[in-house]
Amino acid sequence: MEAVVVTAAAKPQTLVSALTPAHTHAPRAVSRESTSCDVVLARRAPMVYPEASRWGAPDAIAPLYDDVYRDGVISTVNVVEALQEFWQAKASRGGGAAGGGGALVIYESVPAAHPPYVCYVTLPGGACFGSFQNCPTKAEARRSAAKIALMNSVFNDHESRLISDHFIEKAVAEARASFAGDNTSHNQDTNAGIAAFRFMLEANKGRTMLEFQELMTVFQLLHWNGSLRAMRERQCSRQEVVAHYSARALDDAMREQMALEWANKERDSVAAGTGGVLRGELARAERELRAARLAARELRFPKEKRDILLLAARMVPPQPQQ
Repeated sequence: MEAVVVTAAAKPQTLVSALTPAHTHAPRAVSRESTSCDVVLARRAPMVYPEASRWGAPDAIAPLYDDVYRDGVISTVNVVEALQEFWQAKASRGGGAAGGGGALVIYESVPAAHPPYVCYVTLPGGACFGSFQNCPTKAEARRSAAKIALMNSVFNDHESRLISDHFIEKAVAEARASFAGDNTSHNQDTNAGIAAFRFMLEANKGRTMLEFQELMTVFQLLHWNGSLRAMRERQCSRQEVVAHYSARALDDAMREQMALEWANKERDSVAAGTGGVLRGELARAERELRAARLAARELRFPKEKRDILLLAARMVPPQPQQ
């Protein structure tokens, strides 16, 4: 996958000034009072996470789209440049997630010999969006990804989107309510998951959910591959785990470590005569990623799952089709 890092110098805040005053009112943009803390429930060991998967969903952000297109803002702006301007301006105010080197917006184009082309964009803080339209060119795919990322960046910069005491209470209440009547959830695991969710939110007060996304994705991945349960069984405290992983980036080393664990799971399943663990997980991750991309949702978690599983598949010999 081709990755491009955009580090253009900050330009006049044409889009920021055009959009921010008139189009960042949360009550208009959200049609169903979501705090962007939809819950991911993993059945094997219940844990709750703010999936943030509906920030860009059509039903949630359509009014914002309508306003912007009606006023002719997006149609007259280079969205790729504008997205970079937004994060450069945020970093210059001391509110960005990037370091002193400036805000980085990273584009990844999926190799393809013919359209439709697909592109992903990762923002400072870890949130990731993809091209949600049928794109005939690679440039159009990049613009499509930048467009949805820009809308979410502006929308989530509103003060109502900051992680605050009120935000945390509402998010935790929604997470707890999502388990009501679920007979498959073990009460102890559920309570532990909600407590971990609250702890991570409280440790990140003052940030937006977009800036919180990478840490959230790390814990989603650790839960997905069983690492969180293993750490709990070793009596590791939430404070220790969160402190350790808050200081670690979701980088190639972490991906390789998780891929090795999945490769070992595949070898074990083959030895037990129940191979196909990787194939099933990869197919599921691909479906989740495609669905999130086409719905214009935040998709860092399914994308990372897919990438880790592809790496794991290269570590084990291919299994014959049954």
